Amino acid sequence: MLKNLGKFSSLALVASLVLSAVSAEAAKKEFGEWLKDLKSEAKAQGISQPILDEAFRNVKFKEKIISLDRKQPEVTQTFQQYMAKRLPKSLVDLGKRKMRENGAALDEVARQYNVQPRFIVALWGVETRFGRYTGGFNVVEALTTLAYDNRRAAYFRKELLIALRILEDKHIKPKDMKGSWAGAMGQAQFMPSSFVNFAVDHDKDGRRDIWTTKPDVFASAANYLASSGWRGDQTWGREVKLPDGFDLSLVSLKVQHPMQYWQDLGVRKADGSDLPSRQLMGSLVQPRGGNGQTFLVYNNYRTILKWNRSTYFAMSVGQLADKLVSP
Repeated sequence: MLKNLGKFSSLALVASLVLSAVSAEAAKKEFGEWLKDLKSEAKAQGISQPILDEAFRNVKFKEKIISLDRKQPEVTQTFQQYMAKRLPKSLVDLGKRKMRENGAALDEVARQYNVQPRFIVALWGVETRFGRYTGGFNVVEALTTLAYDNRRAAYFRKELLIALRILEDKHIKPKDMKGSWAGAMGQAQFMPSSFVNFAVDHDKDGRRDIWTTKPDVFASAANYLASSGWRGDQTWGREVKLPDGFDLSLVSLKVQHPMQYWQDLGVRKADGSDLPSRQLMGSLVQPRGGNGQTFLVYNNYRTILKWNRSTYFAMSVGQLADKLVSP
């Protein structure tokens, strides 16, 4: 009987392998049909056959990209872990040097867009470590994978079609269109739609080059912020202390009051001193996984969230900007 059971197990294993192979082949065929439809849509939008051929050469569905999409840092890390990893002293020191080295270009962009240099550099630093790590993923392949996946398929399909338009307009060659697993591109890590809406040809060479031309990178970042409601005479926010018994229902971006309102409720700067006298409108935020650490944030914090809807990201940009001008 045990001998027969062994035979049955072997048959079951073979059957399982056959089913897996058939399933994989079916999935491959389904992806191929989907990609064929996508290319037809792109062609109808004016994307040429040579660009389609080059852009999709060797493009495959990548499970690794789906895995990364499911492992966002706000799910896997506490706020303090995230900040320690993203803002080490080495990054701050390098950022200060980059501000000095690119001072003339940053000042020119700041005057044009009314965005303080420290925030341009902070975004540059948080996104790509000042251009050092722009991502090694094929952007078309990353966006194709995410567009085929069912989590945010419509969004990524739109981004993929825009990316093909960027290639068609010759801002970059298909082989050089590298970025993050999510399809964010260049030193500014713009999604294709952000590139179309905000990227700037600051050096007037006919290309909006957020990959290698720093004046274009700085101007594009500043244009994004300025177009999204940035106020050049304000900061982003600050850490604060709440009094004992504070009503935590007031801790929300949906609740906004002038500085004096929070002062009267007993909210103070992190060092215990009074809040600034300037009556900016502010909201209280406690990052998830932050053990109650609290920040009073202003309009510019909300603008950073338009760049990336991550509390952790916005906090890291604001805090790096502060550290870049601290002694």
